[in-house]
Formats: sequence, structure tokens, C-alpha cells
Amino acid sequence: MALTPSHDRARQLLATPLVQVRGVGPRLVDKLSKLNLHTVEDALYTLPFRYEDRRTICKISQLRHGCQEVFFGEILSAGETTTSRSRKKIFEVIVGDDTGQAILKWFHYRRDWQKKRFAVGRKAFFIGEVKRFGSTREIHHPEAEFSEGEGGMEQLIASDPLSFGRILPVYPLTEGLHQKTARKIWKDAVDRYADYVVSAIPQEITDRRQLIPLEQALHQVHWPNNDASLERLNENRDEGRRSLVYDEFFYLELGLALKRRGIVLEKGIPFRVDHRYTKPLAAMLPFRLTDAQRRVLGEIKRDLMQPHPMNRLVQGDVGSGKTIVALMAALVAIENDTQVAVVAPTEILAEQHFLNFRHWLDRLDLKVAFLSGAMTAKDKRTAYEAIRSGEVHLVVGTHAVLQEGVEFDRLGLGIIDEQHRFGVRQRGVLKKNGDSDPAHPVTDPVR
Repeated sequence: MALTPSHDRARQLLATPLVQVRGVGPRLVDKLSKLNLHTVEDALYTLPFRYEDRRTICKISQLRHGCQEVFFGEILSAGETTTSRSRKKIFEVIVGDDTGQAILKWFHYRRDWQKKRFAVGRKAFFIGEVKRFGSTREIHHPEAEFSEGEGGMEQLIASDPLSFGRILPVYPLTEGLHQKTARKIWKDAVDRYADYVVSAIPQEITDRRQLIPLEQALHQVHWPNNDASLERLNENRDEGRRSLVYDEFFYLELGLALKRRGIVLEKGIPFRVDHRYTKPLAAMLPFRLTDAQRRVLGEIKRDLMQPHPMNRLVQGDVGSGKTIVALMAALVAIENDTQVAVVAPTEILAEQHFLNFRHWLDRLDLKVAFLSGAMTAKDKRTAYEAIRSGEVHLVVGTHAVLQEGVEFDRLGLGIIDEQHRFGVRQRGVLKKNGDSDPAHPVTDPVR
């Protein structure tokens, strides 16, 4: 009976350098490192991006136009020729079986290597997309897998069971790394190390979600059973892929939960929601908020009432009303005698927000300021002083809002538009800017 290794020992085994995988030498290690693959675990979680069906080997007469096919044939002729139009040289090979012939063409090649490889009389499997021109079948830049000896197709399949007679994974490659080599590397890694992978998902969740064990999922994704659905595999809807995706999302949610727990431990400003400004704005709007907008606003208000910072992403299609939701959230902060910063990635977008917000805040007797890098030094100093004194309730701008010299009297909320255009450091600057009153740290950005 095999002993199950400890968790620490399993982690050590998964951290095994790829050079210890069978068939991987120093040259292959360099090529794999270009794919950011360094350990066995890296390889296990680098999944095939598609699959080829090599369960059936076609006869040449059965090759279908527009399909990726696998067929067996003997090389009848090979050599350089020229195209009729451009007179450009190409390498052309004619292969045949007992049902017909097909033409293989290469437009980019090394002549001496091609001539040596595609010698007349050699037999091989050819894989590629078929093009039909009348009765002529052509395959451009096909993959060719030769097997030495004089045996027929059945004997060649038996001699290379990893390449034929099954569904094959197709892995990401780099220059000098071929699929046949890649499959051998991944096969050895999966066979020797996949069983050491352990999921952190509780068994109760695994059963409820009908997930398969992680090690079994890795085996299935890398080397599917022959009765698997090729369509589901290529659409990433197979059972193994689903379990791996769920496992990844579980860890993501776990990380976010730990991050939220850390945020909960920070002190924030517990806002009151008294509708001093939000209710008048709602009455002025020429439309009613949608159910989705009201739901999101309710969630934001609940977060703002907590005694710890908020970190929230508001996501929606163009025109779905994210801006009015952001404005309502800003008014809640202003109702609590704090300031709001709105940051946009471009000056055009920042100016659009400024004009939009000013239109409504002017009617509420609230002051809005605009900051951009294109402003004169005098205008910047005037804006800085108004922000520092608390005269300005809401500041709209570009990265200029994050620049040295911008000091808020009491920043309570940061709103970042297109947050993926801003780094963690920039968002940290905005958060730090709210620490001008240590008793009231900034409420983290609504993003």
C-alpha cells in the first residue's frame, strides 16, 4: 500500500524543476523557460489550448475540405517548384495511398532540410487543414510524423501510441519546441506528479458542485479518454476543465475574502445616510433610477455605513448608468462633511465628468473643482488651496489629482473611472491622501 506524502512533501515534489522530467535537458529547459515554465507544477497547470482527433485515420479520398484531418501516405515525389503567378519558389510533396493522392505545400522552409526529411518512399502521418481545388486536395504546412521501418499504418500506430489512435492535446509552443516533444514532457509530468496535487475545496462543496478530484481532472484535461467529446473539450466544457476552473475561482474568492478580512480590521468613517443631497438630486433627475441602479446604490450605502473602508467595483455596459450611481455615492460622502475625488485616465474623460457633475452639484449649492496637468501653475495653486481648505466638495481630474501638492481637508471617498488604467501605487496615493485626519482614514475607492 502506497503511503500518501505529507502536504510539505507534496509541495516539494510539485516544485521539482522541469530538468528532472524525463527527456528534458538544458536546451529544452531554456525553451520552456520562455513559456514561463520552470517547475512540474507550472507544467501541470499549463493546459492544452485545443485538441486533435486522431482516433480515426482517414484515407486520402475521405479528406474533407476545411477540416483538420489526419491521414497516412507514402511520399511519391518531393522538390522545389515555382508558383504560376508570382514565380515564387515553394516546396511541394505529393503523397499517396491506395485511394488517391494529395499535395503538400510549404511556402517557408529550409530546402536542404526539407529534401532530406521528405525523401521519396518514406511513409508518414500527415496532419493539417485540407483545401479542395476541384479534385485536387492540398494541405499547406502540414505536420508530419514519420516512423522508421517498413511497417504499414497499423504497425506505425502501435509503435507510437502517444501520437495516434486517440484524442491528442495541443500545447503552447515556442521556437524549437515541437508538439511531439511537448506531449512527451507533459505526459511524464502528469503521470508522475499529478497525483500529488490536492485541492483545498471542502468535500461538502466538491460533492454539491459535482466536481471530480483535482488530480483526476488534470489527467483528463491533459490526456482525455477516447470516449470524450471532442466538441466539449475544444469548447472547454468538459468535466475536468470545469473542476479545474472551479478550483481556481475558489482560491481567488478565498484570497479576496482574506483581503476583505484585512480591510475590515482597518478603521474607516462610518457614514450616515440622511439623504440631504441624494433625495433632492433624485427629484431633479429627468428619469427614474433602474432597479439595478437602486440595488447597487443600496449595497454601496450599506458599505459606507460600516466602520471600515469600502473597496467596490461597479461594472456595467456603456450607458447603463454607472456615472449617476457614482454621483449618488459621492453625495453620501459629502453629506457626511467629507470630500470626494474622481479620477479619470484621460483629460477628455475627466472634463466630461467635471461638466456632468457640476451641472447637478451647482443646483445643490456644492462646489466642484477640476484638476489636470495642462492647467497653469497659477490655476493649480488656486485649486490646491480650495481643496486644502475644504471649500471644494468634489474634485474631478486626471492623474493630476494624485500629484504631490494636492492635499484634501478630509477625503472620504475616491472614485476611479476605468480602474484597470491605474496601478496599485496610484490608488494607494489617493488612499493615503485621506489620512490628513488620522481619526478618519479614507474610504477606499469605488471602482
